[in-house]
Formats: sequence, structure tokens, C-alpha cells
Amino acid sequence: MTEASNIDATLFEGAESARKLAYAPYSGFPVGAAILADDGKIYTGCNIENAAYPQGNCAETSAIAAMIMGGAKRIEKIYVTGPGATPVTPCGGCRQRIREFASLSTPVICQGIDGEPLFTTLGDLLPHSFGPEFLGR
Repeated sequence: MTEASNIDATLFEGAESARKLAYAPYSGFPVGAAILADDGKIYTGCNIENAAYPQGNCAETSAIAAMIMGGAKRIEKIYVTGPGATPVTPCGGCRQRIREFASLSTPVICQGIDGEPLFTTLGDLLPHSFGPEFLGR
């Protein structure tokens, strides 16, 4: 998986639009995420920081919440953008949150807006993960 598709471009635009709305006064590191869900719709989110640091939301968490509120159940693909040239990958907590709603083969595209995108999968980002199926779901 190394080539961008039309849906990737649409996801990038959604993630970037969300990133521009991020509330990141403490880190100065605005992040956006866009999810292609099982209902064919795109859901976006941005990071929202809080002076009580652990109370903030990551962009991926915000996008997942929007997806669930929209009635979708599964992540088909996710695109994450942030500042700089290095691909901005989901944090460990968000990798696990994505895992709740995605398979290990789900495409994850990560990009620092000044660099090239990284095309990977959730399984590559979170190998040997624990998922809902371990609980009989």
C-alpha cells in the first residue's frame, strides 16, 4: 500500500480541515483525523487540549466519537495529519481505541503536512493487540 487514491485525498482534506480547528494551546501541535466508516461516510476530529493535561482528547478519539454518534460501527480507513515533515502516528491509547472499531488490516495513513504520507495498517502499528474478539464479541 504505497499509492494515494481519490478517497485518500478526500480523507486528507477532512483531516486537514479538522486539524485547522484543533485546540492545542499547550502543545502547539494541532492534529486532525478523518475516518472512512462502514456506512461510507467520513467522520473527522481534532485534538482538544485541556489545562488538566490528561483530560484532553486526541484527534482520533474525537473522530471515533463522531463516527459512533453518526451511527457507524466500523473504521474502514483512517488518515491522521499533523505539523512537520515526519508522519504523525496515533499515540498508543488511540491505537487501542482504533483497534476497538477496526481490524488489523485496516489502512492507516499518517502524514506530517510538510512530508510524505506513511501508508501502513493497524496491525503494523499495534502488533499482537488485544481486541473485542478476546472477550467473545
